[in-house]
Amino acid sequence: MGNGTFEDMIKDKLPQFKIGYYDFTFADEKSIYKFDHWSGESKKIPTWWRSGDEENVWYCDYKTDKLSMQKNIDGSDLNIQDTLRKMQWRITNDNRIIAGFNCRKAVAIIFDSVYVFAFYTDEIMISGGPCSINGLPGMILGVTIPRLFTSWIATKVTMNDVKENEIKPVNAKKNYDLKFLEATINERTKDWYSDDPSENAEIKQQKARLLWETLL
Repeated sequence: MGNGTFEDMIKDKLPQFKIGYYDFTFADEKSIYKFDHWSGESKKIPTWWRSGDEENVWYCDYKTDKLSMQKNIDGSDLNIQDTLRKMQWRITNDNRIIAGFNCRKAVAIIFDSVYVFAFYTDEIMISGGPCSINGLPGMILGVTIPRLFTSWIATKVTMNDVKENEIKPVNAKKNYDLKFLEATINERTKDWYSDDPSENAEIKQQKARLLWETLL
């Protein structure tokens, strides 16, 4: 959050974690990932700080490498169509059981320096996971990105009653690409810097985290 006056005023009133539940629905090498509900404690977080998460939607076609996202930026939905990010994974020998499936650990770097730690299972043959994270030989059931202070973990997997008609991009009048999305974030955060040099290092990190989260 940073260490400004406003942040210091509300930190003690917030839960330690923001916990949301999402649905990842998939069939025929296509998926849609979107918000479902907040945990009880997370409802204490101000609406303006969580409403954008509720509007975000990710559609992926892993066969054609197509990405279609709806991202909420400052209360406005922006629709993105682009190519799925190519992620260079290093698969390790570490294993973990997630949602009843044996998963293997893999590591990748995105945005030049941001480490992604993922656990995937080859028992579910779709090369996707939360947000636009992809590229492993099986479904990703767990992800941690330390520099975003964020983790995803599958709580259950069901194979029945898949609503295939819901696996489609958001219908939009106009679509943009990821370069436009990045330029939009940079434009809207250009005035974040203060006159205090001691604060600028933290503000730089906040801007970087916002950009990474938005592009993910």
